[in-house]
Amino acid sequence: MNLTVQEFIEEYKTQFQTMFAYSYEEGTTEQHYTALGIFIKNYLSRHWKETRESYIKEGAKQVYYFSMEFLPGRQLRNNAYNLGILDIIKEGLTELDLSFDSIAEAEADPALGNGGLGRLASCFMDSLASLSIPGNGNGIRYQYGLFRQKFVDGYQVEVPENWLRNRNVWETRNNKSTCLVRFGGNVWLEPNDKGYYEAKYENTLNVLAVPYDTPMVGYRNNKVNNLRLWSAEIPVEEEANYHTLDEIQPISEITQVLYPDDSNYEGQLLRLKQEYFMVSAGVQSIIRHFRKYNVPRKNIPDKIAIHINDTHPALAIPELMRILMDEEHLTWDQAWEITQKTCSYTNHTILREALEKWPIDMMKELLPRIYMIIEEINRRFVDYHLPLYGERITWQTAILQNGVVNMAHLAVIGSHSVNGVAKLHTDILMSDVLKDFFEIYPERFNNKTNGITQRRWVHLANPELTALIDEKIGEEWKRNPAELKVFKGFEQDEETLKQVAEIKLNNKKRLADYIEEVKGIQVNPRALFDVQIKRLHAYKRQHLNALHILHRYLEIKRNPDKEVVPRVFIFGAKAAPSYVYAKQIIKVINSIADLVNNDPDIGDKLKVVFFENYGVSLAEKIIPAADIGEQISLASMEASGTSNMKLMANGALTMATLDGANIEIKDFVGEDNIFIFGLTDKEVYELKANQSYQSKELYETNEQLRRVLDALKDGTIPGLNGEGSAIFDSLVHYNDEYFVLKDFESYVDAQNRADALYAKPMEWTRKSLLNIASSAPFSADYTIKRYADDIWKVKQYFTGDEGVQPLDEPLA
Repeated sequence: MNLTVQEFIEEYKTQFQTMFAYSYEEGTTEQHYTALGIFIKNYLSRHWKETRESYIKEGAKQVYYFSMEFLPGRQLRNNAYNLGILDIIKEGLTELDLSFDSIAEAEADPALGNGGLGRLASCFMDSLASLSIPGNGNGIRYQYGLFRQKFVDGYQVEVPENWLRNRNVWETRNNKSTCLVRFGGNVWLEPNDKGYYEAKYENTLNVLAVPYDTPMVGYRNNKVNNLRLWSAEIPVEEEANYHTLDEIQPISEITQVLYPDDSNYEGQLLRLKQEYFMVSAGVQSIIRHFRKYNVPRKNIPDKIAIHINDTHPALAIPELMRILMDEEHLTWDQAWEITQKTCSYTNHTILREALEKWPIDMMKELLPRIYMIIEEINRRFVDYHLPLYGERITWQTAILQNGVVNMAHLAVIGSHSVNGVAKLHTDILMSDVLKDFFEIYPERFNNKTNGITQRRWVHLANPELTALIDEKIGEEWKRNPAELKVFKGFEQDEETLKQVAEIKLNNKKRLADYIEEVKGIQVNPRALFDVQIKRLHAYKRQHLNALHILHRYLEIKRNPDKEVVPRVFIFGAKAAPSYVYAKQIIKVINSIADLVNNDPDIGDKLKVVFFENYGVSLAEKIIPAADIGEQISLASMEASGTSNMKLMANGALTMATLDGANIEIKDFVGEDNIFIFGLTDKEVYELKANQSYQSKELYETNEQLRRVLDALKDGTIPGLNGEGSAIFDSLVHYNDEYFVLKDFESYVDAQNRADALYAKPMEWTRKSLLNIASSAPFSADYTIKRYADDIWKVKQYFTGDEGVQPLDEPLA
């Protein structure tokens, strides 16, 4: 189905007129976006249907990736590109005197995630389709997503993100695949005349789960996988029983917002309700789909892989058990064998407080049948392991303990595979966080370092760089990223280095224009653009970055005539609504920005830009313009990171601790082409173990550090109402939980090394080129291929030699 420019023009004009009953010349930008989106969706629909049918016909094993978050970003450009019709559409629209870029900007950026977890899930969806691997996403269709972040006097304010205000052209409501999900009530088992126990329910809250399917388009291979997001509604047969808004509210709120405030019981209950709603609907639909294969139920693990992305979907394990026993009438042992062989789990954190735990009473009241099953899983686990491993290990790994249900324990016990997302992270899981489980199940643990899709983050986000790489090494790297290593051959080629530098400058000029447009701040595009874009959390240490900015500001004020390398510090980050400390950091950074940006003594030497409402579309503007990517979490705290990979692939040099995937980035790019500073994970563990760290001592003995910290509370920074003092107290009086002060001096030294290098443009650009050329190992295509081969045991289903086939593993 090869589309020509003239065919597109005629079909698009007809499409527009059919939809709006007037000529395309009269349409608004939003109407053109809707018409173009539907045109592209219609174009891909045949591939979508054929892909689904071919998987069934060939008996293909399918992956179901369960995640509370998906951050797909805008899909118009991405889908057209992967279909191979982007240039045709652009040319056709130009002939119609329309701007593709303006139309693409009209698309809402779905707020269905909070950061790396959701973006990783979407990169994986892209790679699954592009590798011709049968893969499906399963999540929630949040009406308002996370929240729209606004800054009011420098403070974060959360307002609803009504991303569904206009039509979402990519989704298809699938009424024939609805499921019923039960909450609360009473449940008991009764023997029946067929010889098995039957689950009986009464007084339950019944919720209709309605699926909305979105195409996940593979890269030029005619494969279109499915992302299924569920919406909560009143069951049709019960609509007449609901009369008031108060009675409807418990159902409608399930799919309203991502991560409701869990600082109170009601918020925790709602989040648990969301998690079960998602997994119950998903698992029910999977088992319904499995019947199309017409094979025995014992073959479920041969046809289905359920992947649990973080602990949020861990209830998939007892829900699969419930369906296999209560509805398919298998024995416990049969159901448990199938469940373990079907489910696998990715851990995304070493923060113990982030490993979900639910009060037993809450679980028992909201999900009585599920709790009965969890209780039995726990009883059997304890009975089996007590004589083998003794009381300490057995009780420490039990699912039920101290009045809570440990979801990470449930996920490990009920899965055949447990993986971390960077080598260091997996090592820490095995040696610390899940150490006892590693002793029991060593064969289950493995590492799968995260990855990103270069298609969105380089091909589309940085088209000039993509064109240059095509020119220098050909286009094979687009299908096999390992070919990027060939680009290293140009590190001494002056002409190529000048082209790389020019492309970076062009990207910085575009971002500078955007900064002036949305923030009213004029920045010098020839300054060093220093970028930290990630979720706001104390362990990610945005406040270390802020202290360094303050240090620079104070040094310029003390020595106004001293030549400095100009810097533009760029932030993008949201804080969880109930995370007070993170919101105080945001306020402090915004107040530092007001101080720095309005000081005539500073001029272009230093600027600070904190973007509101950071998300995928904003990242696509920022990342190609970055000179430095800040990856400054305390060593041993960040599971992997993925912004580090996106920034590296676009030629930013990484400012990093030896944490998460930074270690592997260093291994691939070489220690000379990354700025490493700070404590190692072993040093962090030693300091914690011997409790020898005294942050107040550092404050009292380091004059440079004391001057910066005092500025937080002595009135230097305007507009603060105790936020600076709160951060000061946490760092000095409450002993600095994440060793910010301990790493400060090393961090400043690394930043000074960056200044010295930036003053040598050709040398900086050479290192930038080496980062680009070394980024292939962090392609999500490789990550997904490893999951497919090692964990899910699923095959690629090629219809020819098209598509992405990255079979060459890149080596350090």
